[in-house]
Amino acid sequence: MKPILKISDLFKISWKQTRAQIWVLAGLLIGWTIITFTLSIFSTPDPSQGLSGYTLGIILMNIVFALIGCIFNLGYLKNIFQALDGDEPQFSAYGQQARKILTYFIASIIMSIIVCIGFCLLILPGIYLAVRLQYFTAVIVEDNGGIISSLKRSWEITKGNFWPLFLLGLTFFGIAILGILLFVVGIFVAYPLIYMMYAASYRVLSAPMAADVFDAVKIEE
Repeated sequence: MKPILKISDLFKISWKQTRAQIWVLAGLLIGWTIITFTLSIFSTPDPSQGLSGYTLGIILMNIVFALIGCIFNLGYLKNIFQALDGDEPQFSAYGQQARKILTYFIASIIMSIIVCIGFCLLILPGIYLAVRLQYFTAVIVEDNGGIISSLKRSWEITKGNFWPLFLLGLTFFGIAILGILLFVVGIFVAYPLIYMMYAASYRVLSAPMAADVFDAVKIEE
């Protein structure tokens, strides 16, 4: 039986779990924002070092930011899954997920290349591929998927659900815009909510014989 995605149910569940852990989830985002802002100030290369030194500094800075970004994305998604299960997000998740940086980084590059090829051919194929491959990160975090296996798994579980997932993506966009309009501060609520809906939808799609979204994410009303 193919799992059925109901955006209204996903929102209801995700909002409940996000609200329950909002201070922790928003606090992690605020902390991440402060860290990246501080690093960007103190790690910006000095142009007086010459063109070669400045260029090398920019490259090294981007590599460091990419690595830190990978760790945060993986760890934060793990925190989201923990909150979805009704558990308190653990900071130790970032250290645990750090071991998956290479897998995540290479899988991200492969997905980006595939999607870019789709956009170069026509816009619609690019959107289709992006929707079908979007859950590779969740597979890596939740099920310890490999580089290729995570992409293949995402392709498998999204089969036959393109339009519901496309509408879900539009919902994410709308929530993000609303968060920005709410004096920008709202993004610290919108961002965890989007992640929570992403995690909940992955649980629904990946759950064997999932007949109900409430059963799939193991949440009791």
